[in-house]
Amino acid sequence: MNHSITIREYEPTDKDAVINLIRLNIPKYFAPTEETDLNYYLDHERELYYVLLFDGQIVGCGGINFEDNKTTGKISWDILHPQYQGKSLGSQLLKYRIEKIKVIDSIQKITVRTSQLAYKFYEKQGFELNEVKEDYWAKGFDLYRMEYKGLD
Repeated sequence: MNHSITIREYEPTDKDAVINLIRLNIPKYFAPTEETDLNYYLDHERELYYVLLFDGQIVGCGGINFEDNKTTGKISWDILHPQYQGKSLGSQLLKYRIEKIKVIDSIQKITVRTSQLAYKFYEKQGFELNEVKEDYWAKGFDLYRMEYKGLD
């Protein structure tokens, strides 16, 4: 059976669906306090944010932010519905954003800040681990700072 997979820009009307996605991933991948952080991000810090629709339903989301005078593209707030994990949808959404970043002339590097729970996913996609900080996001949720090696 063929399923339709669409990636499009986030719209404010998608917010409830996105917040629901993080709730479905607490406490496995996100600390309970991160729901508030995501809520704030969507309203105040979002630069480019995308949703992934599977047969018309939002099952994934993820963003891009910029820093260092737009020389660094940061992969941010990747969340995938638990029932749709392990089906390459997260990889598709990540590759989509990497391609969006690559066409921006000023970009010199792509980074992601994740946790010990998801860093293997990014490693498989060409990111290299640079730094670990214990209990950074919350107790038991370490920071894994990574950089994409496929820009050259």
